[in-house]
Amino acid sequence: MKFKGMTIGVPKEIMSGEKRVAVVPKTVKKFVEGGAKVLVEAGAGAGSFIDDQDYSEAGAEIIPNVEDLFEAADLILKVKEPKFNEDLNKHEAELVAEDAVLVSFLHPAHSINHDMVNTLADRNVTSFTLDGIPRISRAQKMDALTSMSTAAGYKASIFAANYLKRFVPMMPTAFGTMKPAEFLVVGTGVAGLQAIGTAKRLGAQVKSIDIRPEANEQARSLGAKVIDFDVPAELAVGEGGYAQQLSDEWYEKEREVLAEHIESCDALILTGLIPGEEAPILVTEDMVNKMKKGSVIVDVAIDQGGNCELTKGGEDYEHNGVFISGLLNIPTTLSVHSTAMFAQNLYSFIEHIVDEGEVDTEADDQIVQESMVTKDGEIVHQGTLKAMG
Repeated sequence: MKFKGMTIGVPKEIMSGEKRVAVVPKTVKKFVEGGAKVLVEAGAGAGSFIDDQDYSEAGAEIIPNVEDLFEAADLILKVKEPKFNEDLNKHEAELVAEDAVLVSFLHPAHSINHDMVNTLADRNVTSFTLDGIPRISRAQKMDALTSMSTAAGYKASIFAANYLKRFVPMMPTAFGTMKPAEFLVVGTGVAGLQAIGTAKRLGAQVKSIDIRPEANEQARSLGAKVIDFDVPAELAVGEGGYAQQLSDEWYEKEREVLAEHIESCDALILTGLIPGEEAPILVTEDMVNKMKKGSVIVDVAIDQGGNCELTKGGEDYEHNGVFISGLLNIPTTLSVHSTAMFAQNLYSFIEHIVDEGEVDTEADDQIVQESMVTKDGEIVHQGTLKAMG
């Protein structure tokens, strides 16, 4: 049996505001049928409207004490990276059993997570980050980054519209016609395209920019006016069609191109990410200072550091008349659908890396190697090592 002898632990997420959970009853049932014992912390699914009884009926054992769950599990499944548990006065990275396996969105290259990654390595935990899964055809069903980006992009435009102090669509009134709001979307991968589509449906005028030609064509197909910025394809496009990290010189050129368009926009949505790397700074403080009073920035890239140098993770605030949203973890605001997608992605990933009840860390497999963060007491994730210097 695929998961024979494995004990899988699913703790309740403790990140502030996190409502998702790593498994749903459907995936619990699949793990159990495959031979695994599944432990779910009491109340873990409440934010996604999944009752403990639903998990029990699927074959899970409900565990009231999360420390007992961490101690018993040899495979921990989470949505977000381990955090400090104030109730226990311990970090979740310290709760994971030594020699266990952890699978989650770890965002290991982000500087705020470096201590956590070091702790996992010190405890000989084998860890995998779901944002490291390569964009290749055989990994599509486990690509949680794409699933969550779909949710994040959609909600980013909804948030921007909510934060604006003006109408989004053209609005005829007795006092004259109000012009539609101008949205500018930076980065038109999955999240950016969803942001464009949603903004267009709300009635906004939309501009966009991306360093990849194909991404720009997709943006045009959704009705965005694409800002011209030509980067040689060999510099811009990485494996799987993701954007590659550019040199400082090229980022400076991009900022110069963006500057005049940012000055005129009402809502700026930032989604520029480099897989496994910290997000590049595309908007400086000086650029924000020249934006219109009452305009809005929604920095979707904040989970990996943010594209705007003024964005504060987890905070919404006003700077010089510009509202800046650093809302972390946007997909959790769509917890029902994002949990359903995430849980299936995660099951597919676990099914891929497990063979006869053992996680195959030695597999000569692109998916395994690019998503692995710690192994045998060492940090092996290249983006993290680069960010750590």
